[in-house]
Amino acid sequence: MKERIKSLVLASLVAASLVQSYFLIYRLPGGGDSIVTSETNYVKTENMGQERDIEELIFPDQMMIHLGEDKHTVFYPGNTFYQLIYSRLQGRTFDDFQRRTLQSVNWDQIRKDNPGIELSFKEGIPVALLQRVMRLGTDSLFQGETINRIAIYTAKNETKAHALFFSAKGDVVYEAAQADLTVQDVQQHVDFGTNWTPYTLTEGGYYIPAEPLDAVEADVPTGQFTVEQMQRSLFFDPSMTRNIREKDGSEIYTDSKRSLQVKQDQRWISYTDPAAPPAGQIDAAKDALSAVDFVNQHGGWKGRSRMMLDTVDNKTQLEFQQYYGSFPIMDSVQFRFGTISMEMQQETVSSYERSLEYLNEGAETKKSVKLSGGDKLKALIEKVAGENRQVVDVYPAYRPSTIEGGLKLIPVWVIRFSNGEETTVS
Repeated sequence: MKERIKSLVLASLVAASLVQSYFLIYRLPGGGDSIVTSETNYVKTENMGQERDIEELIFPDQMMIHLGEDKHTVFYPGNTFYQLIYSRLQGRTFDDFQRRTLQSVNWDQIRKDNPGIELSFKEGIPVALLQRVMRLGTDSLFQGETINRIAIYTAKNETKAHALFFSAKGDVVYEAAQADLTVQDVQQHVDFGTNWTPYTLTEGGYYIPAEPLDAVEADVPTGQFTVEQMQRSLFFDPSMTRNIREKDGSEIYTDSKRSLQVKQDQRWISYTDPAAPPAGQIDAAKDALSAVDFVNQHGGWKGRSRMMLDTVDNKTQLEFQQYYGSFPIMDSVQFRFGTISMEMQQETVSSYERSLEYLNEGAETKKSVKLSGGDKLKALIEKVAGENRQVVDVYPAYRPSTIEGGLKLIPVWVIRFSNGEETTVS
């Protein structure tokens, strides 16, 4: 009898132990959320920055308003009219896409002659991601595209609005045969730009203001993540890492598989994980979702950022550029700040770079300044371009510089050349 009781007690203890092990391994303490993860379902570490949904990171870098008669204006992210028009367009449905060659659409003439709205997405956004922020119909050909520009316009004596989606490859345009936008809707959006700063469309296809542009210069206090925080965030067992000091003063932390390089003088970190998954077809949209998930769990976000991506050598390269107000913050070799750069392969992070420093917005001091416009800006552009370099874009941004306790954000014009190089004027 005693032996039976002992066996029952032992069996009960074993069962209890198994149940306890199950909850320890598969459940968060006191909750029902699974912490069993795949390589792309990253485990949340300590709370450093805010979490973001990918929808918050996808928005046009510029919104051009075409008024007809070769008159234009430009709205930048954060502008009241930009926000209003973009939110309205997000609620409209675009469907039944008709594929056309770029040559069949004389867009240069259309934007000069007709009232409309143009959304720029620079390097381009895969349709699978664009569908997360706009109501776009599904189409097998369109679904595989990357879109870098959306143009919505009305033509004289026509009763329906046109909606064009330009492929980033530069050879194809998709027109939405079904778009629930009336001619009156488009005209109402265009009217918001009537009394705004006039812009000139140049022969190079970029826009410059006809008069000086109002801007804000700001002294913003900063905080800083510690190396220990990043170490705890990026390594499963930080106690197993060893430290290597380089000749240039930087430090490397490694667990023999992954490495974290810290450049203290620039307050910049570079994390690499060389364990690449088997080669396969690139899915930039899935890579982007995994990248955002990784940042959410390993450092988080400070302020607002816009996502840019490209696919190179069977990898997806992403850059999340931080904004202050309506303008992006420049990241340069001389001063690293404002961007999170990542390289993804099969939804797995192979490299991750970011600044340890972040802006403490809300406690800054500001002053109003003017950015050059009109003939003065044209002369500055011609001077830096010279005879051999082709200008493809001109846009306002903030150039950061160090001040005591923070950063000074100085508004500048960024001039981008066809070879990808950029320079600034003010």
